[in-house]
Amino acid sequence: MEKQIAIIGAGISGLLACKYTLSKGFHPIVFEARSGTGGVWTKTVENTKLQTPKPLYQFSDFPWPDSVTDDFPNQHQVLDYIQSYAQHFDLLKHIKFNTKVVGIHYEGPSQEEMQSWSLWGGNGEPFSSRGKWKIEVKDTQSLATEVYQVDFVILCLGRFSDVPNIPEFPPRKGPEAFQGEVIHAVDYFNMDFQSARKFLHGKRVTVVGFQKSALDIAMECCAANGVERPCRVLYKTEHWTVPDYLPWGVPLAYFYLNRFSELVVHKPGEGFLLSLLANILTPLRWAFSKFMESHCKNKLPLAKFGMVPKHSFLQEINSCTVSTIPDKFYDKVEEGSIILKKAPSFSFCKEGINVDGEDQTLETDLVILATGFKGDKKLKDIFMSAMFQECLVGSPTTAIPLYRECIHPQIPQLAVIGFSESLSNLYTSEIRSRWLAELLDGTFKTPSIKEMEEDVEKWDQYKKRYSGPYYKRSCIATLHIWYNDQLCKDMGWNPKRKRGFFAELFEPYGPMDYVSPF
Repeated sequence: MEKQIAIIGAGISGLLACKYTLSKGFHPIVFEARSGTGGVWTKTVENTKLQTPKPLYQFSDFPWPDSVTDDFPNQHQVLDYIQSYAQHFDLLKHIKFNTKVVGIHYEGPSQEEMQSWSLWGGNGEPFSSRGKWKIEVKDTQSLATEVYQVDFVILCLGRFSDVPNIPEFPPRKGPEAFQGEVIHAVDYFNMDFQSARKFLHGKRVTVVGFQKSALDIAMECCAANGVERPCRVLYKTEHWTVPDYLPWGVPLAYFYLNRFSELVVHKPGEGFLLSLLANILTPLRWAFSKFMESHCKNKLPLAKFGMVPKHSFLQEINSCTVSTIPDKFYDKVEEGSIILKKAPSFSFCKEGINVDGEDQTLETDLVILATGFKGDKKLKDIFMSAMFQECLVGSPTTAIPLYRECIHPQIPQLAVIGFSESLSNLYTSEIRSRWLAELLDGTFKTPSIKEMEEDVEKWDQYKKRYSGPYYKRSCIATLHIWYNDQLCKDMGWNPKRKRGFFAELFEPYGPMDYVSPF
């Protein structure tokens, strides 16, 4: 009997999961709450551009069209590229649009039995005759509900949408105390471009945050209001923002995306010799970071505006928090269209914002909270089972415990694609989707639950070691190749993708290195 596979989400990860499960003869059904494919790229700021260089952000079997010449394509080009991929591989017929998944429920062995298992799913395999998932969905237009029963679920929910992260405030000092308007960035994204421009025009705007969305929104405020009503950017921590990916003329990939660069950091599961080598090369690890920092400080007036971070670029890139600074951002700061204001904590009052420790109120008409999203809550809330919710999120001191960043050892017949971050989420989601397709096809089995949990713990320690306070983002940024090697070995592929010793050691790796499983 044909196995039924449900994929939740038709963003990049969902499309990849669909394409590669189809390649193995499965017939997945994809549930997408929106009316089209593209995930976060369907709703963005108008001036948003890709912040990963185009060669690193492409499907291995579907290159960018020649008409896209910019290394950092704009929102329209990225969305068109993703939608063209879906059309090229005939994926649209497998997608149910305007269909929101309300929740998923596992029907099978008892909780007590599952907790006694030594193998994932009880048998170490992705399918079981004893268990099924029930998917409750709602049509977002008719509001009609329906329940599907499937053998396996792939969660491709993404972590940068839907559930906004709203800062907490003391009683009577939150947005309710403010006479103006407070929205989250997601509300701004949901406006069409013309409405967004009109919404900003003539207002004193304060943007809270200093990641990519905050910077893009601030630039749109400048375009709408100029120096007459400057946009204030409130930030908690300075972050390394990069002007380009060519520090002092050398591609950044040579410092963080080749095998040699991975020799300078400690890796999960490394042996004695690799550990010793990472210790010996510690000065080089420091030098790489300082080289990039010096480039940022040379190209951007960070010192002039008090924006030099206190942490290293190494921690920034290991946290997946590096942002590409919008063109002419600091020119706008220089002319007074953007005002940068550090505010480790703040509260609202009737006229605007009070920064803790300061007497003067920052008067404003509109506050846009570009404070991120609660991706872990979004993932947790899809489950109807309290047991699965609890074991998925884990403890407050660990990242979400996913083996190979895809499989939770305690949750059977389910995988997660696209939650853990990297320097190029498309590149990483593709190889994970291929790995999962091979697992579903029986090419290999997962190890015991104990072994998987031990591996997860090693990766958790790595994230804490190099990512600092941002370890929960589950970022594998500077270990792309080490991580991909593990997936390749599981699938029976040769992890060495280059031709020749020096090419293998020094040439940067990218999506095109994994076109075929040689």
